[in-house]
Amino acid sequence: MSQVEIARKAQIGAANSPTVRSATGNRPARKDQRSAVSNGARLHVVRPGDTAWSRRFRDVLAEIISDIGGPDAGLSEGQRQLARRAATICIQCERMEGVAAAGQDINLEDYGKLTDRLGRCFARLGLKRQPKDVTPNLQQYLREHYPRDTSDDATT
Repeated sequence: MSQVEIARKAQIGAANSPTVRSATGNRPARKDQRSAVSNGARLHVVRPGDTAWSRRFRDVLAEIISDIGGPDAGLSEGQRQLARRAATICIQCERMEGVAAAGQDINLEDYGKLTDRLGRCFARLGLKRQPKDVTPNLQQYLREHYPRDTSDDATT
């Protein structure tokens, strides 16, 4: 499933959420009485256009939603909202990184705050850092650093 499809399914999941109620609160609101965002037709109330950053936002949002269980995981509105905030912070950090990579100065205080807020947002979503053990076992280490010479084996 593509990232666009994941993001769209997440929005459709929001549209089918049982918590979307009419003003009276007794029955679900009709689809024509809700915003296009609530219905899952759009990611934003005002369409941002087909810019590189809007596509990147959609991709990052799809990846974050995938990380927290995917669009079919029955995410709550709060989880979807936090995922959107995390995607927004991610692309802002990426913009700043692009400026820094081009050799221009960035406000490291703002960058640090955004990074910290992103980490807290991920923690609230339940995402954890999963360190990968890259330590080789003894056999791997010996094979890599002390290759066996097969020519000696034939004479022994």
